[in-house]
Amino acid sequence: MRVRIKICGMTREEDALLAAGLGADAIGLIFTASSPRQVSLRRAVQIREQLPALTSVFALFADDTEEWVVEIVKALRPDYLQFHGHEDDDFCRRFDRPFFKAIAMGSPVLPDLESLTMDFPSAAGLIFDAHTPGQRGGLGKPFDWSRLIPCHRPWLLAGGLSPDNIAAAIHQTRPWGVDVASGVECAPGIKDARRMTRFFSEVLRAEVELSN
Repeated sequence: MRVRIKICGMTREEDALLAAGLGADAIGLIFTASSPRQVSLRRAVQIREQLPALTSVFALFADDTEEWVVEIVKALRPDYLQFHGHEDDDFCRRFDRPFFKAIAMGSPVLPDLESLTMDFPSAAGLIFDAHTPGQRGGLGKPFDWSRLIPCHRPWLLAGGLSPDNIAAAIHQTRPWGVDVASGVECAPGIKDARRMTRFFSEVLRAEVELSN
C-alpha cells in the first residue's frame, strides 16, 4: 500500500527541505491571513525555488478573494490549489490549476458526504479534515474516522494526525494520502525535525504492515 504524505503550513525553507528529503510528496503553503501559519508570498517563492522538482507545492486558501488567489498563482506557480472555506466548484476551478477541496468533518451532525463530494466534480481530490464548517483547520484534533465513506478519487486524511496516531489512522481508513501540520510542529509553522522524521517512519511501518 502506498500512502502519499503532505506536510502543510510550511514557513521555513529548512523545514520544507527536510520534508522533501524524508520523501514528502507535497508541502502546503498557507496564504490566508487568519492562519497562524500564513507565509508571505516572498518567503513562499523562496521555499518553492529550493524544493526538488518532484515535490509538489499546494497553495492553501480559505474564503480569500479571487484577486489574491490570482496573484499567488502568477507569482508562485503552485502545482495544486487547496480551498478550506465556503468556495464552490465554480470558484475553485477558475485559476487554471488542479485543486483539492477540504470537507469539514468536525460537526456534531454527520455531513452528507456523498452529496458534498458530488458538489465538487472539478476537484482533483478531496481533503477530509477535522474542522467544523466555517472553522479553520490546524487545530490538532482528529475527527471520528468511522464517519468516512468510500471515496473513489484521490483523498487526504487530515486533522489531528501525529506520529502517535498515524499508523492507526492508516490501518483504519486506508487513505490515498495523509496531510499533517500541527502534529509535527513545536510551534505554529515551525516544524520539529524529530517529530517529522518519526511521522514518516510510522507511515512506512503502516504501509509495510498492510502490504504483508
